[in-house]
Amino acid sequence: MAADPPNRTLTAIAGIEVGHYTDLEARTGCTVVMLPEGGCVASGTVMGSAPGSRETSLLSSEKTNQAVNAVLLTGGSAFGLAAADGVVRWLEERGRGVDVGVARVPIVPTAVLFDLAVGSATVRPTSQDGYAAAAAASSAPVAQGRVGAGTGATVGKLRGVERAVDSGLGSHVEEVCGALVGAVAISNAVGNLVDPDTGEMLAGVPGTLGLAAAEGFAAMPGANTTLVVVGTDACISKAEAQALSQSAHIGIARVTRPSHTAFDGDSAFVLSTGTGPTAPVAALSVAVQEVVARALINGWRAGRTNT
Repeated sequence: MAADPPNRTLTAIAGIEVGHYTDLEARTGCTVVMLPEGGCVASGTVMGSAPGSRETSLLSSEKTNQAVNAVLLTGGSAFGLAAADGVVRWLEERGRGVDVGVARVPIVPTAVLFDLAVGSATVRPTSQDGYAAAAAASSAPVAQGRVGAGTGATVGKLRGVERAVDSGLGSHVEEVCGALVGAVAISNAVGNLVDPDTGEMLAGVPGTLGLAAAEGFAAMPGANTTLVVVGTDACISKAEAQALSQSAHIGIARVTRPSHTAFDGDSAFVLSTGTGPTAPVAALSVAVQEVVARALINGWRAGRTNT
């Protein structure tokens, strides 16, 4: 019997699990990155001008909260934030969260993407769907393509949504200085996807790289975003996690042309289980850029093959 192939996705990092809820008919869903019982050091950076989010302010390095219990990525635009209630309920039932004396309060930063223009505009992830994604979380290799929050993701919308190309959710992991660094990423961007090594366009509108992207710009405001969750077992502080989340945005920019426009809501989270070695933050920052770029491309490639 042939051996199983190695896990090259985020769940290769011990203690991190991923679960999806997928509605293929409505082209929407949500994805939970579930963290060890005690939570993880976490931070993040929101650089897009049109984000939709919940609990992300706690991730700033000056905030006192040091750990999160899960991160949720969801479709449904602002409506999809309701899915976070289900993840919180699942965690509370298992006694996870910040002990405030009278209860444990789970911390679940959440970011949304706009998928209302594909599938159904009236079906969005609910609290029940978030609960289902949490219940489905496992350490199996992350399912990629049109699954979970990537089900309705599209790219190349700078000439209008009618020119959009299907994308998806992708994942990738690498080892650097003995530490594992991995990402789950979804491209739902205004811009095109390009090969990070050659600059060749992979998906999008032909003839719209560089300044040509500005001509006839017709994207829908607030309807585009790239969402990224990076995990590592390297021992890092919250401030270092925030610095690495900025590197994650470089990974987005490497493959998304243009990225971070006024119509995008690009968001990146970085989590650390702290169970691995101490690695130079400079080396980790390079690895973060690489795994984010590869995860975004993997999501698009897998999305072309799943229906």
